[in-house]
Amino acid sequence: MPVVAGTGGARPASSTWDKLKMGALMGSSVGLILGFIFGGVNIIRHGPGANGLLRTLGQYMMGSAATFGFFMSIGSAIRTDSSPAIMEAYARAQGRPIILPRRQLPRREMSS
Repeated sequence: MPVVAGTGGARPASSTWDKLKMGALMGSSVGLILGFIFGGVNIIRHGPGANGLLRTLGQYMMGSAATFGFFMSIGSAIRTDSSPAIMEAYARAQGRPIILPRRQLPRREMSS
């Protein structure tokens, strides 16, 4: 069976907007999990209150998800914004190392 020609596995570079969305998604996921854990512990310790169990737990989860998602999206957008000078320095650092020949020093004779 012939091999299907593809793009070679190369993906186009992600834009800053894509990175912002990805950061928000990851932060929201982490926030939901942490909100569930901390909200559940708080409900067990202090009771659900007047709002009931599900509403109180949902408030913890959504508040935590919104906070984590916001800060993670801002952080990922800041991280992707880089200057050309930094990119050039990074590209130079990724090149082959320069290996200099070792200098031969004259040997000293050992006297005993």
